[in-house]
Amino acid sequence: MENKKEKTFQFVVVGGGIAGVTCVEQVSRTLEEFDVEEQPSSVLEEKFPNLTIIHSAVKSLHTKSHCVETADGRVFGYKKLCICSGARPKLLTQDNPYVLGIRDTDSAQEFQKRLSKAKRIVIVGNGGIALELVYEVEGCEVIWAVKDKAIGNTFFDAGAAQFLIPSLEADKPQAAAPCKRPRFTTEEAPECSTQFILSYCPPVLTNPLTLLAFAQLSHRVSVEYQCEVEKIFTCEELHKSPEQTLRTEYWPVYVRLTNAQTFGCDFVVSATGVVPNTEPFLQGNTFVVADDGGLQVDDHMMTSEADVYAAGDVCTACWEQSPLWQQMRLWTQARQMGWYAGRCMAAHILSEPVELDFCFELFSHITKFFNYKVVLLGKFNGQGLGPDHELLVRCTKGQEYVKVVLSGGRMVGAVLIGETDLEETFENLILNQMDLTPYGEELLNPDIDIEDYFD
Repeated sequence: MENKKEKTFQFVVVGGGIAGVTCVEQVSRTLEEFDVEEQPSSVLEEKFPNLTIIHSAVKSLHTKSHCVETADGRVFGYKKLCICSGARPKLLTQDNPYVLGIRDTDSAQEFQKRLSKAKRIVIVGNGGIALELVYEVEGCEVIWAVKDKAIGNTFFDAGAAQFLIPSLEADKPQAAAPCKRPRFTTEEAPECSTQFILSYCPPVLTNPLTLLAFAQLSHRVSVEYQCEVEKIFTCEELHKSPEQTLRTEYWPVYVRLTNAQTFGCDFVVSATGVVPNTEPFLQGNTFVVADDGGLQVDDHMMTSEADVYAAGDVCTACWEQSPLWQQMRLWTQARQMGWYAGRCMAAHILSEPVELDFCFELFSHITKFFNYKVVLLGKFNGQGLGPDHELLVRCTKGQEYVKVVLSGGRMVGAVLIGETDLEETFENLILNQMDLTPYGEELLNPDIDIEDYFD
């Protein structure tokens, strides 16, 4: 393989997602700010004259000879390599044309195309993508199947879920200005160059269109709790089953849930999680793989193979972590990991020391669910704290939901839904680990300006 190398680069980054792009920009040492959006590769090439972009998938990696082979048969050498190949959807079933996973721009565009002709879809899953879709989809009926007792179990407790549920039934507010979050409708998506940002779904090349077709079903969601998919079958298969006598209308595909309910629909969205995309890199190498399938990385984002780093969804953080941080496969963390991996690669080439970045000290994530601003801090769901932690909750229906997680009298996590303006104050209280025992429930007293109090 050594004699087949077309060219050897000092840095090779595999993957064009957020982690990969951020890693490239960091090793180039020129960019300070980063916005998540879909852009042509020429934008990066124009910004960084020393950057070469290879438009091909990686077929194999040969760590001993420090080279990668692409799908079109080309071989490139490297001195430092960063794998940023992301993750792929964990589909309910493989090779079923009626089951769609959403992870990248292509799959999001395919979703928009199918939605333009749909009257009913089934969304399976209870994570970020499912939460986004059930609210954003307009113009068709949505059946939402979740395996938990409440929605958003990955992010919320039952109280927060109850706060959000009315938003599924209420009329959605009209946007006063163009929005950077795509609204999926049953209209065909036009070709355009505008980029939009969705917190958990990939950037989608579409416009926030106003619903025209099926207006009487503008926003209708039915939630099926504590159930999973038992079987997915076509109309032809249904004809041969005992359930045929119960069906009077035709649907392209049917979904039988474990709660004994069967729904016909135009297609199924599988939003049941992701699997790290490590497959092209494992054969012939000795990577240490974590239990969740990700490549294990240390506190310099280095894998078990020499000169090979990894960042984003493809990797699993296996260093001794801060008690206030945990890995979640989110776009914010992909960006942080990509930036830090690029910094580590450059530092190692220059023989400079590098310390673990401060962004790994406290988990923080800002997103939007059901048109509410959502801020998650630290151990926001009491992750790993055991039964001895304490919760303080303040809720104003339709306006805000505030939850604070205390352990030993100190704030270790928080969930803020709505325009609370408390995120900076709570972030400081978590990092400072101030003893809040004297304040008790007054900590969330709405009549006390806590921001000024702890300023």
